[in-house]
Amino acid sequence: MLVSYARTKLRSGPVWGPKKNAEVKRARRDIGGESLSVPTRRVKRGTASEPLAPAALPAGEAYFRTMTRTLENHVRSSALATATLLAAALASACTARDMSSSNDVAARLARYTTVPLVVDSSALTPKERQMLPILMDAAHMMDPIFRMQAYASYDSLMLATADSNTRRLIAINYGPWDRLDSETPFVLGVGAKPAGANFYPADMSKAEFEAAIGAGTKARGDSLKGLYTLVRRGTGAAGGAMGGAMGGDPGGALDAVPYHVAFKSYHEAAAAKLREAAVLAEDAGLRRYLTARAEALLTDDYRASDLAWMEMKSNTLDIIIGPIETYEDALFGYKAGAEAYVLIKDKSWSARLSKYAAMLPSLQRGLPVADAYKRERPGTESDLNAYDAVYYSGEANAGAKTIAINLPNDEEVQLAKGTRRLQLKNVMRAKFDKILIPIADELVATDQVGLIHFDSFFENTMFHEVAHGLGIKRTLDGKSTVREALKERASALEEGKADILGLYMVQALSERGELSGQNAESNYVSFLAGLFRSVRFGGGDAHGRANIAAFNFLAEQGAFARDATTGQYRVDFAKMRAGMNALTATILTLQGDGDYAGVGKFQEQYGTISAELQADLDRLGTKGIPVDVVFEQERRATP
Repeated sequence: MLVSYARTKLRSGPVWGPKKNAEVKRARRDIGGESLSVPTRRVKRGTASEPLAPAALPAGEAYFRTMTRTLENHVRSSALATATLLAAALASACTARDMSSSNDVAARLARYTTVPLVVDSSALTPKERQMLPILMDAAHMMDPIFRMQAYASYDSLMLATADSNTRRLIAINYGPWDRLDSETPFVLGVGAKPAGANFYPADMSKAEFEAAIGAGTKARGDSLKGLYTLVRRGTGAAGGAMGGAMGGDPGGALDAVPYHVAFKSYHEAAAAKLREAAVLAEDAGLRRYLTARAEALLTDDYRASDLAWMEMKSNTLDIIIGPIETYEDALFGYKAGAEAYVLIKDKSWSARLSKYAAMLPSLQRGLPVADAYKRERPGTESDLNAYDAVYYSGEANAGAKTIAINLPNDEEVQLAKGTRRLQLKNVMRAKFDKILIPIADELVATDQVGLIHFDSFFENTMFHEVAHGLGIKRTLDGKSTVREALKERASALEEGKADILGLYMVQALSERGELSGQNAESNYVSFLAGLFRSVRFGGGDAHGRANIAAFNFLAEQGAFARDATTGQYRVDFAKMRAGMNALTATILTLQGDGDYAGVGKFQEQYGTISAELQADLDRLGTKGIPVDVVFEQERRATP
């Protein structure tokens, strides 16, 4: 049975009062803002959705009314911030034409193609079908959190924007900067995106932050640098998310505000939904994980839930939820962004993949780098599974959408339990069909394009995620993790490592006869096509930066060459392999040495798109080939 799911936004009168004008109503409908979500019944594709009767709400009308009161109290407690935002929105005389070029917005929207997230739910039990919309309700709570983390004035900008296309582009990017165009602003007057997004005060410098860390106790410094805190001025823990978003006392000292305090109402709502789902869970491991994750959202202590997630093996449903990746913090790479995925495991595909996790120790020993950089032993409890994605929210849904996941990020959990690699099969297939194949037809040599197969693309993506578990997690001097040493430069380098080590794994496993079907040449050509796909994400995306550097490094090594007559690229298989080994050694050495300056030089040397490559990428745009996808995420009432 194919099932799709939809979520729409509630027009939340209690937050803004009954006298909203039509402009505010329209914007609130489009963005959700501080409002709750309610299940809807889709009447007909292309028409408005009608709210379900309160009795059909997954948690009942009592929950709906309770949460509405919670948000009313939250907004009243931040009256100054709310009034400021509302006044800015209503006082603004800007129209979309004042704020952005309609042609420019249309061109930016054209970089996306809409893909429905349709899944086969026939294997789910009745209780699992009941759980799905409850898990999506929990996941949805990450959306308003990430909007606040990404851009302090999101709501006021949406309320002041009349053009529906501009609002849609803001919603896709969770702010006024184009994530597929190196964070270029597409709304006039907003300026450049702060490197630290809204995790830090806009007027804070790196030097001030580092001085604040050094001036206080170690505990205070650790809190300021913590994955799960906002940094604000003079707000203290009572400042809350909205007060923090306004910056606190302009002259105040830097304070750390824990996420579970700053985003209290959203964390509590998500935790309540996870507990509600846990009651229905038939799988004991899933039930333990949901309960532990709910507690983690209320305390910001995620290790126990990460361990419970790794110990969960036989579940069919899964949810990844909370502050996870640090990509959004381009200032230091310290702060984790809120996101969520709701997934259904494909147990048949997963069984085919399970054998590779056991091979990690031998693959680690074979890495083409000095022994000191491969002395760590990957966790042997790692597993590898295929899933269909049902729902994305928060950072996961911003700009370019991921097709695979490798978690948890906690290095201690990784060393103890390994990691879980999740291949999002339905999303991967959509990108392969709608984006990768059209790119290959345009840019890959005609006699090599036939080597590109979905299985090769799947393997390259799968082993990218597996490769996150290889290499080195702590610097050779033992003083810190690689992530701590490389700060904001860590994410892009780690993605580059996973890309090239994934290709190394394909080559090694192919030589062992562990991969059936085509040989590694198919993976090499698919890898090149994948570089073109990901380079188009731009320098504002960690994966985009990683692939720009990989493309330039491998081109320098002669791994592929461009035919000036056809404008197409041909892989030299021997040089591709040599370049792969050279790039692997370069990246692992930079990571093991914790060489912050060296990574900067590497990115400066290889991290720019050449005029020739840019012209080829522009050619893809003129052919109407999309850069990425936007999900049509539908939701239906609890069965």
